[in-house]
Amino acid sequence: MPDTLALTPTRLILIAAFLLCGVVAPLLAPAYQTQLTELLLFIVFALAWDLVGGQMGYNSFGNVLFVGVGMYVCVIVQVGLFYNVGLYTEARGGGTEFIFDEAQFLTGLAVGIPAAMLACILLAWALGSLVLTMRGHYFAICTLGLGIAAGQIAAGIPWIGAGSGMLTPNPPDALGDVGLLLYYLSLGLAVVCALTFAWLLSTRFGLALNAIRDDEDKAEAMGLNTHAVKVTAWVVAAAFLGMAGALYGNLVRFIDPLQTAFAGATIGVWMILMALLGGRGTLLGPIVGAIIFQITKELFWTYMLGWQRVALGILIVVVAVFFPYGIVGFFRERSKQKSRIAEERT
Repeated sequence: MPDTLALTPTRLILIAAFLLCGVVAPLLAPAYQTQLTELLLFIVFALAWDLVGGQMGYNSFGNVLFVGVGMYVCVIVQVGLFYNVGLYTEARGGGTEFIFDEAQFLTGLAVGIPAAMLACILLAWALGSLVLTMRGHYFAICTLGLGIAAGQIAAGIPWIGAGSGMLTPNPPDALGDVGLLLYYLSLGLAVVCALTFAWLLSTRFGLALNAIRDDEDKAEAMGLNTHAVKVTAWVVAAAFLGMAGALYGNLVRFIDPLQTAFAGATIGVWMILMALLGGRGTLLGPIVGAIIFQITKELFWTYMLGWQRVALGILIVVVAVFFPYGIVGFFRERSKQKSRIAEERT
């Protein structure tokens, strides 16, 4: 196992402290429960993008495709288990005939999230087998087109609300604070995602990903089945994006095909920015980037209303100019420089 991923006592303590903070955070700061849930999902978005874009070096601009598919599949399952989806959509989820009791809501969520994951796995495998034959900017442009196309297709299907969007099931009052349930589901997903990626990157699979990033042609010449590795990485990332999308759709409660589900200009860009901000190609980088980005975004939306997108654009420029390796990468480079200077002096 590479030293960078070894579970030393210090790192185990940090993980335990992070989990403890995660468990008590919504109880200590209930007013920020929604923002905390969003942060956990952003961590999953950033980690999933970095598995392909950072660890493997394939810059994807269409990962939002799986977020949107996860949203729609989950809500379709949630509704379709008990009601006619077309009639529900036509009524915009209203009326006394579309009421979900506690058992129905929990069952729909319990089945919808795995269904979203499975749908994204199948879609990623089918598409990945084709698009991952491309490299460089050809791959990037192709994935960008996939996200845009998916949004336009969803906006043209009346069964799922077309351009008018689709509402997620209204949680029953008997269930209490469903936001807290979504928070802990998101916390579990973020922890499982981080641990899964840490394990993957500590295996030969992780070495294969980095070999593709460093020199794919040499990796192929040495007998590595690069296509299988690339498709596998994309499928794993898509699985977590699908589950995160399912939770995100229930968090925002309204799924618009262009502004929420396949929002390439926001979620699609944000997941890349978070990974770059923290440090692409590192396990800790996307997590740090997501935390800093969420705090910064909330401050911008609170104190710079009307100029928040300008501020985010400036943030992107600052990161690109002053932190080309991200925050984690920046401190690692400084640490390496200090070590070299200390060795030269000795």
